[in-house]
This record gives sequence, C-alpha cells and structure tokens, in this order.
Amino acid sequence: MKRLIILGGNPETAVLVDVANAMGIYTIVVDPNPNAPAKKNAAESHDFDGFDVDGIAQLAKDRNADAVLVGVADILVKPYREICEKLGIHCYATKEAIEAFCSKDGFKRYCAEYNIQDIPGIYLDASNIDKPENLDYPLMIKPVDSGGGVGMKICRDDNDYNESVKTALKFSKKGVVLVEKYMDCDDMAAYYTFRNGVPYISAISDRLTTKKQGDASPVCIGAVYPSKHSQLFIDQVHPKLCELFKGLKIQNGVLNIQFFVENGVVYAYDPGFRLQGEAPHIHINHINGFDHREMLVNYAFTGVLGEDDFAEKNDYWFRGKNACTIWILLTGGEIGSIEGVDEIKNDPNTVFVLERFKEGDTVEEEWLGTERQVYSRIYVVADTIAEINSKIRAFKDVLKIKDTNGENMILEWLKPFNEDDY
Repeated sequence: MKRLIILGGNPETAVLVDVANAMGIYTIVVDPNPNAPAKKNAAESHDFDGFDVDGIAQLAKDRNADAVLVGVADILVKPYREICEKLGIHCYATKEAIEAFCSKDGFKRYCAEYNIQDIPGIYLDASNIDKPENLDYPLMIKPVDSGGGVGMKICRDDNDYNESVKTALKFSKKGVVLVEKYMDCDDMAAYYTFRNGVPYISAISDRLTTKKQGDASPVCIGAVYPSKHSQLFIDQVHPKLCELFKGLKIQNGVLNIQFFVENGVVYAYDPGFRLQGEAPHIHINHINGFDHREMLVNYAFTGVLGEDDFAEKNDYWFRGKNACTIWILLTGGEIGSIEGVDEIKNDPNTVFVLERFKEGDTVEEEWLGTERQVYSRIYVVADTIAEINSKIRAFKDVLKIKDTNGENMILEWLKPFNEDDY
C-alpha cells in the first residue's frame, strides 16, 4: 500500500482521510491533539505539531511514507511545502502562492500589485495599536495569520477597539493585526482548480452569515451556488486574478477566495490555498463528477492533478442546477439530544451531511463566533432555488438539538433565498 502523511486533524480533514482510505491508501495523520477527529479512521497517527518540519520529515522517512498532503488548515500550508521540499516529493504550493494566500498581509500586498480591489485597511503590531485616522467605525479586527474567525471582532468605539486589538495580537504568530473597514453587504466566494498551469473557476457561491452573535466575527450559516454575482465576478475580477496566478507561477492546486460586493464593486478578502471547510468539492463532485480530494491524494503521489477530461467536466454554472450548504451553528452548552439527522440524511436531495459533534459533547463559550461552533453542514442539490427553499424549511422543522435542560441550541436557521435573484 502507498503511504500518505496527512497534516492536520480537524473534522473536515477527517473526511479527506476517509477518501484516501477508500482509495486503498495507508493513511498517517499528524496532529498535536491525541483525540483529533481525523485520527479516528487513520491507519496510524502521531502527536506531532504541524510546524515541526524536521520531525515530520524524519517521521516520513522512518515510516516509509511516499507522499505528504495538507488537510483543511490554512496555517499548515507553509510547513507542508517545507516538508515536501526536504523530502523531494510533490507539493502543489509554490513559495509565491504561500506568500500571497496564507496570510492576510501577503494577500493585501499582492492585491495592490495586481490592481485587485481589497478592503480598505491597515496593519498594526504591538509597538503601535492606535486607531488609524483614515478609518471610521465600525471596524473589523483580524490576526493576519489566523482563520476560522479566531481572534476576529467588529469594533464600534475606542474602548472596544483597544481590547480587541490586544486580543487579536495574541492569536497572531507574526504579532500583526489587520484593521479593516467593516463590510455589511453581500458576501460571495470563488473556488478555483489549477491544472498544468491553467486556472479554472470550479464554483462561485453566495455566502450568508449570522449577525446574532453581537460583534463576534460573523460566522457562515449557508452558501448557495451559483452566485447571483457570478457574471459580475467573471467580468470584473477573474481577468485580474488570472494575471496574479500567472505571476505566482501556480501550476496545480485548489484555491478559495472570499469577496464582498457593495454597490457593484467586488472586494477581495480571505484566500485559502487548500481544501475548504465549506467543502464546495462535495457539490462539485456530485454535479460535475470529479473529486478534489481524490485529485489531491493522487497528485501527492504522481504530481498530476486530475484526468485529461477535467476541462470538459468542469462547469461553474453547475449544469443548470442549484446547490446549497446549510450550516448548523450551536449556542454554548452541553448537547443533551439530537433528533432528525437521519431523516435529513435520507432525503433524496441531500448529498452529504458532515457532523462535528455528538450527544454529550460541550460547545465551549470561547468557540462562539468561530467555526468551532458548527455542529453540521448539510449539502443539498436541486433543479431550482424553489426546491432548495422547500428543503431549508423542511429541515428546519425536522432537526432538533437541545441542551441538557431541554433548551434549543440551534443559533439561527438559514433563511430561504429570494427566487428572483437566482
């Protein structure tokens, strides 16, 4: 059996492990958490920190690993490249791409160079955290090298600002925070596949976030494909991104970039040069018949991403269908009961259900406002938005999650979409 080391142990990476297992690969998961979900079904696992490049490279030699692959964790893309470089094995991440896509400050710098509109903002370190004079409240504070909403907060006054910057600094390995204009407008994402140096748009979606958690980072509660802004994105942003990709010398890989849309202007933010927690690849595989997870596993061994018919199968318009991901976010507390999941899984329009918690698990208070509060993502495909909306309503009636006191734990349900927009 071919042996693959997978970096990271979160629930989304666990699905990648399952796919590799089904392909007949011997999987070795590396994560410092002994109870990491991705370790559960791996052939073997080790409690290494993902940044221990030398240690993991030595482990690869000791365990006769043939390949290494990063899972669903932004911060591990850089060590992934360094490990592959030490071992002389295939890696899709170029040095330039990591500079551009694995930190918010690097992305902002490359956007400026290639005339891609991003969110107005400035970088601060601990030496000077004073509020920038040219930016007005509300502001969004972010660590430059953290993801999933960790350390992020919306600020509305000076006291709030100072405390939030200090908190964000604690979550940044670089010791740098990004202070940006807070964008309260449409939110979308574009998902790219790179094959042999050619960038292909594989999916474009609209993202919906909850506003029910005060000034914590807005967490996604759903996505719908294709985006109502698809043509605007293709006309206004895609050509500039293609020039950026060329400059970064990207040959292979997958990339997600999020955008805000305000008054007909598209603002780029938050790239991820890896598989996504949102997992658009699940919809893509169901509708277009290729699986990014399988493609990346094969690439790790062969240096070839996808089959020769990839371009024919790839269709970001989703062949006239609509897809939706329903995120179920929980409030804090211990989960007492979960009802209705099996009924949702057995629905003919349900493609996949990712579950991150079970009865008896506790959702910690400090997880609220981050993606760690996500109980489930439900993947639904239908012929029309009207059908998608009917499933949102039906699933809301079916799924019941209560704490040990019998109180509802579901924070907010995704609302049905305006059918005229799609």
